[in-house]
Amino acid sequence: MIKYINKSKLALIGGILTAGLVTTSCDKGFEELNTNPNAVTEPILENLFTYNVVKTGGTGYENHRGNLIYAGAMIQHFASLTTYWSGDKYLSNVEYYSAFFETAYTNQVKEIEQIIALTKDKPELSNKYNIARIWRVFIYHRITDLYGDIPYSEAGQGFLDGLLSPKYDTQQAIYQDMLKELEEAGGALDAGKDSYGAADPLYAGDVAKWKKFANSMMLRLGMRMTKSDIASAESYVKKAIAGGVMTSNNDVARLLHYDTNDNNRNLDANTLKTQEYDAANLKGKANSKLSKTFVDFLQTNNDPRLPYIATLWQGNADRNQLPTASAPASQKGLPNGYDPTTIKTLIPSWNDNSLATYSEANLNYIASNAAPTVFQSYAEVEYLLAEAALRGWGDGSPASHYNKGVTAAMDLFSIYGATIPAASITAYLAAHPFVTTGMTAQMEQIHTQYWAATFLNSYEAYANWRRTGYPVLKPTNYTGNATGGVIPRRLRYPASETSKNAVNYRAAVAIQGPDDFLTKVWWDK
Repeated sequence: MIKYINKSKLALIGGILTAGLVTTSCDKGFEELNTNPNAVTEPILENLFTYNVVKTGGTGYENHRGNLIYAGAMIQHFASLTTYWSGDKYLSNVEYYSAFFETAYTNQVKEIEQIIALTKDKPELSNKYNIARIWRVFIYHRITDLYGDIPYSEAGQGFLDGLLSPKYDTQQAIYQDMLKELEEAGGALDAGKDSYGAADPLYAGDVAKWKKFANSMMLRLGMRMTKSDIASAESYVKKAIAGGVMTSNNDVARLLHYDTNDNNRNLDANTLKTQEYDAANLKGKANSKLSKTFVDFLQTNNDPRLPYIATLWQGNADRNQLPTASAPASQKGLPNGYDPTTIKTLIPSWNDNSLATYSEANLNYIASNAAPTVFQSYAEVEYLLAEAALRGWGDGSPASHYNKGVTAAMDLFSIYGATIPAASITAYLAAHPFVTTGMTAQMEQIHTQYWAATFLNSYEAYANWRRTGYPVLKPTNYTGNATGGVIPRRLRYPASETSKNAVNYRAAVAIQGPDDFLTKVWWDK
C-alpha cells in the first residue's frame, strides 16, 4: 500500500531549499558553520513526485468548483437548485471559475517544474525525468483545455528563475509541444533503469505502463485536434496507436484513495458526501443531484451501472437500504437550470420535501471516499480507437473497439467495489449494437458512451463534448446567465491575472478573443 505524505512533511518538501549562501574568500567556512545538519537542503524526488500526483488528483475546492460545479453541471452529469452551482445555470462566479487555474499553478505546476529541473540532463535519472515530462503534459493539458491560451513555456519558474509574470502561450503551440513531449518522453523510457518505484502512485514505477499512458494521452490529444488541425491529428493518432496504447483495465491511470484523512480521500467524493448527507440534517435535500439528462440515459437504456452510480438518499445514509434506494426504476434525475422557485413552473406540485425524491451520486460505490480517481481509462482509449477506425486512422473495426469500450467501462466498476456480471454486459451490447451505417450516428453512439464513462471526470467529458458535440445536450436559459442560454465553451481567467499578470493577460485576450465563457479555445474552432 502506498502511504501518502502527511501535511507537515508536505510543507517541508514544498519549501525546498536550493538557494544556498553566497560566499567569498573572506568568509570561508561560514556556509558550513551556518548549515543546520538536520535540515532538508535537497528535495527527496520520490516524495515530491508522490505529492505532485496526489495534489493533481485534487486538493478539494478546485475540483469541487472546476470539475463538479462547473464542468460536471455544464455537461449535465449533475444538477442543482442552488445558484452557486454556477455551471448548472451558466452563471459567472469568479471564485469558482478561477479555482482550478489558481490551484493548478500554485500547486501542480510549481512542483512538476521543480522535478523537471532537478532531473533534466542527469542520465542516471532519465526515467524519473521522462515520467515527470509525461505527467507534466497531463497537468497542462487539463488547464489549457479548460481555459485556452495559458502560461506554459515560462510557467512555474518563479521559484526557479524568479519569473513571476509568465507569458501566455497559444493553445496551438502548447499542443504541439505537449505532443512532442509525449513522443520523446515515452520513447526514452528504459525498463533497465531505476524509476520512482513505490513512490509512483499510478504505476508503481512500471515504465511499460507509463509508455502506454504516454501513447494513450497522445491519442486523446491527437483526437482533440480533429476540428483545428486534421493533418496533425491524424499523424499523432497513428503514432500513438503504433507506439502502443492501453490494452486492458490493468493499464488505467488511476490514483488509489483511502477513507482516512484529506491527504488520502477522494476529495471530489468527499465534497459530494459532505453536501449530500450532512446525514442527520439534510436527508436528501442537499445541493447537488444527478442530472435528469444523465439518469434518463442510463435508465432508458437499462444500463447495469445505474444502481452503482445513483441512489435515493436513504441508500447513501443506510447501506442496508441500498437494494431499494438504488433500484433502477426508482431513480429520478433533477432537471438542470432551475432554482427552488422556478422549478415550480416546471413541476407545479413541487414542495419542500420534493428534492429528497431525486437521485444523488451513490457514495457507497462510485462516489465513496475510497473511490479511485481515474485520470484516463482504458474504456476511453477504446472509444477513441473506434473513432480512429471510423476515420481510417487505425486498425480493427469500429464495432469491435466500441464493444471493448463498453465492456471495459462496465468491468471497471470492480474498482468501486461493484461487480457487473458478464451476462449483463453481453445483454447490454446485444440490445445496443454498434450502428453499422452513417458516421454521424456512429460518432454519437461512441461519444455518448464516452460521456457516460467519464462521470466524475467531468473535465474530460466537457472537453470531449466540445470537440464532438455528443451527447446532444439541451441548454438551459436561467435568468441572468452569462451566455444567453448557450453552454459555455471555456472557463474565464481568474480576476487576479488582470492585476498580477496584467500585460500578459491582455496580450492573451487580444490573441484568443474576449475573456468570456463563449470564446472558443483553439481546438474547438
